[in-house]
Amino acid sequence: MKTLLLIAAVLCLVAGLFAFQPLPRCSALEPETGKAGDAVSAKGENLDKASVSELYLTDGSKDTKVAITGQTGTEVKFTIPQVKPGRYHLALLTANKMSMIEQPVVLTIE
Repeated sequence: MKTLLLIAAVLCLVAGLFAFQPLPRCSALEPETGKAGDAVSAKGENLDKASVSELYLTDGSKDTKVAITGQTGTEVKFTIPQVKPGRYHLALLTANKMSMIEQPVVLTIE
């Protein structure tokens, strides 16, 4: 009986560790202004492939997928797609494809 309880406790602990995944977060863009075809770097934390599967620009009504050209835990590099000029937030699709998280950084496209 004690062995069974110990195994159950260990399984719960392991499941809890895998269930908690830190959320990806962008805190800065370099540069903050650009045009279609320009390279941009989003800096932050938990941005690796294990946390982020896709990246989008959103104007609040339309999301446009961007091509990721490089990705580490602290940086995602991408190319600005062909979109109309304006201000866009970055949105990250988590690796488990369960959540789209809009980021507090803004890219101005000329």
